[in-house]
Amino acid sequence: MIDTGTRAFWQATLALCIGSFMIFANVYITQPLLPMIAQYFAIGSIEAGWSFTITTLTLGISLLFYGPLSDALGRRRLMVWSMAGACVLTLLLSQVDDFTTLVLLRALQGICLGGLPAIAIAYMGDEFSHRALAVAVGFYIAGNTLGGISGRLVGGFVGDWLGWQEAFLVMGILSVVITILFARWLPPSQQFRPRPANPRLMLHDLGSHLRNPVLLVAYLVGGINFMAFITQYSYITFVLVAEPYQLSSRFLGLLFLTYLSGTLASSLSGRINARLTPAVSILCGTVLIACGSALTLAGGLGMIITGFLVNCFGFFLAHSTLSAWVSSHARQARASASSLYLVAYYLCGSFGGLVLEPFWQWQHWSGVVIGVWLLLGLTLAGGVYLLYRQRRESAGL
Repeated sequence: MIDTGTRAFWQATLALCIGSFMIFANVYITQPLLPMIAQYFAIGSIEAGWSFTITTLTLGISLLFYGPLSDALGRRRLMVWSMAGACVLTLLLSQVDDFTTLVLLRALQGICLGGLPAIAIAYMGDEFSHRALAVAVGFYIAGNTLGGISGRLVGGFVGDWLGWQEAFLVMGILSVVITILFARWLPPSQQFRPRPANPRLMLHDLGSHLRNPVLLVAYLVGGINFMAFITQYSYITFVLVAEPYQLSSRFLGLLFLTYLSGTLASSLSGRINARLTPAVSILCGTVLIACGSALTLAGGLGMIITGFLVNCFGFFLAHSTLSAWVSSHARQARASASSLYLVAYYLCGSFGGLVLEPFWQWQHWSGVVIGVWLLLGLTLAGGVYLLYRQRRESAGL
């Protein structure tokens, strides 16, 4: 088993971090481009938002298949080939001049982008010691946040400078380089033991996870938290391009530097969990999202940025903890368990616009924040349940 401090630990962790960086840069590249896409194709905010949400939707659905397939076929091969497919589709997106084609290619891209997130934590669960797993997951989620930041910065700056098609071209070239490095650096699996590709067995594993109340609640808490968190970024772009802010795409991209606080939270999550326990960390993270959302109502660009910094820290603290929680509480088929968590995560994120759109139509940004608070009330209840189960486990019940 790979332990902390070894060369193998840092090599594998670095490969998975740059891989996750590439995946999430591609997922989020369109978010600062939404007003530009809406103007280019003469469509509304909901329609433009599909260039982002269709990717998270198909990514989430694909996770149902990648996890079980990797249990049978192996982790590393599927991750490399899915990343290569995503590179091809990103380059094709740079040639698109039709919104229907854009949405179709983004849907296919989401399927390819699902390979690494579905399998990475299961790979770590196979190859890393228990102590190393908690540390590596934090670094891996940090790679997610840096990818999200970079994708939005590329989208905002390159889109504002050259155009949204050229933003995809730059991202495609970067993705090819990262995929080559990932394939060279990630060590082959040593502890993986294949299981037969039996559809009945796959369904049995998925059903077993869904019947486990600890996992099921973790799935719902992670998914609804993501819905509340990520949808705010989509709506705030329409707030900031209007009066009194009138920010351009490049400055909208800079807003996503607030993800750096999420990078910090992810990298510190192992230490925080050691002090607070995982369930308390999940609750604290959720409360911080609610508090950050409240700060954005104070008015002024500075308070909006501060609110999103708090949001990101809280969300990624909870998300990193939940990711490790699911892997450690799965009784078998870790990849399937992690995949189900991410299915809930991305499916909820995909429907955030539909859930919060009525609140936007009602009171614009303040309405969105009210809708977010209602969603977080559900996840706080789930966090309390996880705390109850954690205490029972500690007591040996």
